[in-house]
Amino acid sequence: MYKVLDQSEGNVLGLEISGKIDITQERELIAKAEAILKDHDKIRLLVVVDKGLSATFEAAKTDMAWVIKNVKKLGKLAIVADNAFLGHLVEIDAKFASMLDIGEKHFTTDEVDEAWAWIKA
Repeated sequence: MYKVLDQSEGNVLGLEISGKIDITQERELIAKAEAILKDHDKIRLLVVVDKGLSATFEAAKTDMAWVIKNVKKLGKLAIVADNAFLGHLVEIDAKFASMLDIGEKHFTTDEVDEAWAWIKA
């Protein structure tokens, strides 16, 4: 399941995601991103990830297809999670994202305020 965070505004969409994301929820999230992109050239995403997060294959496939299609519309991505392995993956991915002019950074849950400041800057 997901929750849109209150600090979301303008082209910044903050989400808290936990449990298992299914295709219905994925489509809702994509619709929220598309609504932001109607008014803004780029979207900035802050995602607070729960330890037990998973997704159905169909949801994951749909998410990846949307990201590939809209990669030039991604401005920044802040991943907030207390998962060292995910932090390392974000660090690696950030190197590739920077080649596409996308800012990407990992924060721990203790750094959530710093994550909000970074994503909005």
